[in-house]
Amino acid sequence: MSEHNASALIPVLPRVGEFLARRHLLWIDGEHVESKFDRRRNVFDPSTGKVISSVTDAGPEDVDRAVAAANRAFPGWARCRPAERERLLLKLADMLEADGEALAQLETLNQGKSIHAARAIEVRGSVEYIRYMAGWATKIEGTSSDLSIPIPEGARNLGVTLREPVGVVGAIVPWNFPLAIAVWKLASALACGCTLVLKPSEDTPLTALYLAELTRAAGFPPGVVNVVTGTGIDVGAVLAGHAGIDKLTFTGSTAVGQELGRIALTNMTRFTLELGGKNPMIVMNDVDPERILPGLMGGCFFNQGQVCAAASRLYIHREIFDKTLEQLAATIQALSLGPGLDPAAGLQPLTSERHRARVADAVAACRAEGAKVVTGGNVPERDGYYYAPTLLIDQAPTSRAMQQEIFGPVITAVPVDSLDEAIEMANCSRYGLAASIWTNDLNSALRAARLVEAGTVWINSHIPLDPSLPFGGTKQSGYGREHGRGAIEQYTEVKSLIIPVFDR
Repeated sequence: MSEHNASALIPVLPRVGEFLARRHLLWIDGEHVESKFDRRRNVFDPSTGKVISSVTDAGPEDVDRAVAAANRAFPGWARCRPAERERLLLKLADMLEADGEALAQLETLNQGKSIHAARAIEVRGSVEYIRYMAGWATKIEGTSSDLSIPIPEGARNLGVTLREPVGVVGAIVPWNFPLAIAVWKLASALACGCTLVLKPSEDTPLTALYLAELTRAAGFPPGVVNVVTGTGIDVGAVLAGHAGIDKLTFTGSTAVGQELGRIALTNMTRFTLELGGKNPMIVMNDVDPERILPGLMGGCFFNQGQVCAAASRLYIHREIFDKTLEQLAATIQALSLGPGLDPAAGLQPLTSERHRARVADAVAACRAEGAKVVTGGNVPERDGYYYAPTLLIDQAPTSRAMQQEIFGPVITAVPVDSLDEAIEMANCSRYGLAASIWTNDLNSALRAARLVEAGTVWINSHIPLDPSLPFGGTKQSGYGREHGRGAIEQYTEVKSLIIPVFDR
């Protein structure tokens, strides 16, 4: 593997440097607020391991203040004309687009991802998502029906349903797509008339704070959007169990999601949980391995495999297994490691030193179970939180490599003799977030798509999402859906009206 050329790094914009140098506070009721906790947390550049900024660590009292602000703002925001909510969201999208390069660089420096991914997903994707959800603000609708209730005498009863905002939303955002997933939750909640308390990951809090300032500049009323930085224990769990929260939305690991769901149920708080995945990729023998190789690589290693929907289990037909494995290994070995601000780097660092240690420990455990490492499986000798992209083989369906989420640049390939065998093995998992089928046989693709247990199935691609298509998991990969009409249903409650209508 080659290394990057430091002179090729994209220069950091002055306003990005200025933002990093600021003393970041909480964002409550439309302004910067000191924490009651009196503690700060360093923010690191994963490509070097050096401190680039710091943020306030909030505590339970700060969560109380943020939730109170969101509750004060809710009645006015819920009554706001839908067209006004749409206008403000469109204004926010324009402002995010105007500051796009700064936000992309900030995300790259804080999260470690490629500047190409930061520009395309975190910025352009977020702009498109806000504009899409803005359109929903004026299109939330109920139903009407002719009821069969026999009373009062002489009346025909009309049934009407209304969709009303669920209330104050507690939104907990992961570290792999800090801006994009914050926008998913924020734009959907605001379009429905909800107010929001957003908790970014303690590892990647910077773009959420930048986004909060943009909401004020766009004209959102104070308290509609609040951002509280801090740990999962001091902020996340408190937010999930807060009596002032009406809806919890969480994206992260299955274990943490299960615990937050249990906490939320103490108040019967509604929740959406988008959780882990151990996603299968089925490759049949009627495809050309060389032709589909870019799609396979992207589906497995995009964002260093730190994607809940990334493929990590490859079921490849035995007739093309050796050829596909050889080409995969060669392509993986040719990837160059480098920081996100190096446009030529093929793979970037993992987000934190703690997470890299988890990935390394997981691969070591797979080795101990008998996994053969075709390539990778080591920590490069260099600064930053890099881990070599890794290809494993010789693993049983029940092995750690095939059952446990590693959430890094680690994939395991297994030969199969038929589509039915691949489907059976793909479903041998407690997870069910995403999957892909690679074949030129349309009937086989559609049959497999129906039988594979996953919330999203791609045919001859893997990873892309669209704002209009609901996204979420089955089994232990989550509960509820984000995007499209699915998001509207998650951020609203249905109210039924019964109206007697008399002939005279």
